[in-house]
Amino acid sequence: MDGKKNVYRRLFFSTLKLSACTFGGGFVIIPLMRKKFVEELHWIEEQEMLDLTAIAQSSPGAIAVNASILVGYHVAGIFGAFLAVLGTILPPLVIISVISFFYAAVRDNPIIDMAMTGMLAGVAAVICDVVITMGTGIVKQRRVLPIVVLLLSFVAVCFFHANIMLVLLLCGVVGAVDTYLRRKGGVSAK
Repeated sequence: MDGKKNVYRRLFFSTLKLSACTFGGGFVIIPLMRKKFVEELHWIEEQEMLDLTAIAQSSPGAIAVNASILVGYHVAGIFGAFLAVLGTILPPLVIISVISFFYAAVRDNPIIDMAMTGMLAGVAAVICDVVITMGTGIVKQRRVLPIVVLLLSFVAVCFFHANIMLVLLLCGVVGAVDTYLRRKGGVSAK
């Protein structure tokens, strides 16, 4: 029982710390969750983290919260999902509540504006790191279909302004059909 309590405690405080120390949303917290839960704690495998990230990104809602639910559930069941979400939403809730009291006084401050602009550059760098890190795992599989789907999705959204929901649905269908055909053919989906 103490072992389970220790897992719950570590899960809660890990997500609390990650959420409190990140700026920029879900795309920033995902690589930090990967580092914590895959590399440090070894609670999740690399491929599982990729799968959980894909599900979190395609589900409605905040990516950080979705990822926390999935990671928490994967590690410690329903109560783990609850604790992970609680750890993820508490820091922004407290910070935004405090900021809302002082917003009027600092909203036009040029120093605050410059600090926020500088943080955007850091967020962009972290998002690039996520793309490179997770993209490398896909490229290492030496499968053509995921790379083609990735490139076509990028082109459709960036250059042809395709509806993102339609692109996600189409990618989901392509992935489901590919997985079905690979399993039916006796090839592992990994």
